Amino acid sequence: MKVFLTLFSVLILTGYTIAQQTKIEIGQQAPEITLSKTDGSSFSLSSLKGKVVLIDFWATWCAPCVGEQPELKTLYDMFSDQVKEQTFEILGVSLDKNKESWQKAIDRFGISWIQVSDLKFWKSPVAKAYEIEELPFNVVIDGQGKIIAKNLHGKELEEFIRKYFTSN
Repeated sequence: MKVFLTLFSVLILTGYTIAQQTKIEIGQQAPEITLSKTDGSSFSLSSLKGKVVLIDFWATWCAPCVGEQPELKTLYDMFSDQVKEQTFEILGVSLDKNKESWQKAIDRFGISWIQVSDLKFWKSPVAKAYEIEELPFNVVIDGQGKIIAKNLHGKELEEFIRKYFTSN
């Protein structure tokens, strides 16, 4: 019985340690994202190495996400010099399941930044990798792919990105 309890304790502690290592936290490497763009071509987050990237997880069925798209457009326009200099990008990751709805929203909001999805809704492996429990959700990564901020919105997000570019 004592051996069983010891083994059980080791398994529990090992499982707990592994779970702690997979949390999406500031300072950790962002999990890779490889999904399809609206035209069906494959796109990988790692192709943006060297850029600060705002990864915006959203969906057309999420009212707060839809409400945030005009703010993101303003942010993208505000940092258009950094976009042109290839130092900043937004990557929209949709947790939609309907391609037509997703495409209509992109068109309606005039979204010009990269958009990807696997149209698997909450079952997307990316949603699991980023431990997404609610939308909208975002992370900001640096040029080496390390998470430098998470779940910032509105003015707080704008100020963070502005401070990042003025101090680096």
